[in-house]
Amino acid sequence: MADYATNSKAHFDYEILETIEAGLVLEGHEVKSIKTGKVSIKGSYVKILNGEPYLVGAVISPYQPANTPNDYDPQRSRKLLLSKKEMSALIGTSQAHGLTLIPLKIYDKKGRLKLLVGIARGKKKYDKREAIKKKDVTRARQRGIEEY
Repeated sequence: MADYATNSKAHFDYEILETIEAGLVLEGHEVKSIKTGKVSIKGSYVKILNGEPYLVGAVISPYQPANTPNDYDPQRSRKLLLSKKEMSALIGTSQAHGLTLIPLKIYDKKGRLKLLVGIARGKKKYDKREAIKKKDVTRARQRGIEEY
């Protein structure tokens, strides 16, 4: 399982309550781009359109810019592949007040690209400050141990 893209700010900005694995509807050159690391999911999110989940805001740069189709949009919305049961659960939780669907990482599983979607609640500013303080304390402890 190789990770091709991770949303590093997701765990800092959000409290992840649950995760769901979803497939992606991609074109061939997009798969090649992702496997070479030309993808970014920072600032992207999952939106429910017409009863189906879509990945919005992810940027997949062209694999070979000279050979990409003229109408190719690197930021187009990409449909997620889920079972009906997972889709209904996702739609139900997305309508709950204060919950957001965010992509956590894109990875390979048995030759197929998968997206890990997190059902999350946004953190308040004081929660973020508290997390930073905890990190600083653990770093200081590690440095103290290493010095001796």
